[in-house]
Amino acid sequence: MDQRSHLHSGDDGEQSVRVDEMLLRLQGAVAMAMSRTRQRVIQGFVVFLFVFLLFWLAAFLYGSFYYSYMPRAAFSTPVHYHYRTDCESPASFLCSYPLANISLMRNKKHVLTFSQAYRISLQLEMPESPANQELGMFLIKATCFSQDGSQVATSARSSMLRYRSNLLRSLGTLLFLPAFLTGAAEQKQVVEVELFSDYTDDPYAPAETAIIEILSNKVEIYSSHLYIHAHFTGIRYLLFYFPVISALVGVSSNFIFLSVLSVLSYIRLLLGVGWRPEQLRIDRPLSEREGNTNNQQEDKEDDSAGTAELQGPLQTTPHKS
Repeated sequence: MDQRSHLHSGDDGEQSVRVDEMLLRLQGAVAMAMSRTRQRVIQGFVVFLFVFLLFWLAAFLYGSFYYSYMPRAAFSTPVHYHYRTDCESPASFLCSYPLANISLMRNKKHVLTFSQAYRISLQLEMPESPANQELGMFLIKATCFSQDGSQVATSARSSMLRYRSNLLRSLGTLLFLPAFLTGAAEQKQVVEVELFSDYTDDPYAPAETAIIEILSNKVEIYSSHLYIHAHFTGIRYLLFYFPVISALVGVSSNFIFLSVLSVLSYIRLLLGVGWRPEQLRIDRPLSEREGNTNNQQEDKEDDSAGTAELQGPLQTTPHKS
């Protein structure tokens, strides 16, 4: 019975030892798995931050290129005319032609971009008055001047009101009578005159002011606006008319370039760290080797000289009797 009890107690001890070993192994495996998972999470977070930084850097580069390369697409400004009224003749109220001076500068910067083609047009809001109907054709002259006052470009275009017969005007008046009475509509026409169809600013003498003159002292105008529209071609055409596709292509190209550059830099850094000790051992300069050899020889000579000095006093020369 004692032997059986000893056997059972021995088996229980072995089983407890095995269980403890299994628990220790399981604990070690769990700890190793947790450490690996934590390491993977940290590595993934670092990679995500790095990719996110590259993406925003690529977007910033594309935005900087877009706003520095693309000029202003459109520009408009009201045109205010002035003229003389001190006439001696009572036949005409205007003593001079209506004249307007327009600045082509905004915030001390040129509105027009060099080497960019523009379409410049003038919009006139004119009433359908008897004076304008009897006026017929009239001439509009536009002249651009540089900073020193020299003439850069000039243009002259003719225009007039659209013809409408008396019957058509009467029918239109009757049809839109409620709108005319309430002020929702007016009897007017908008006349658009193209002054320059393909104007390119000179980089050596950029235009800063434009003079617009209407060569008629009987014209009647409600309001007037000058419009400048850029005529894009090539890359600027794609960037302006296809902004989403251009942004995707530009940001993707910058991202790929920055990613390749970063990967190459990282690989070079790793290779440089791995090869540096071997290069120091293998690629040692010849002069350094020679210096080490000379130092070893000098050390040997010094050792031999020191030995000779130590042995010198012990040596005696025999004297002849």
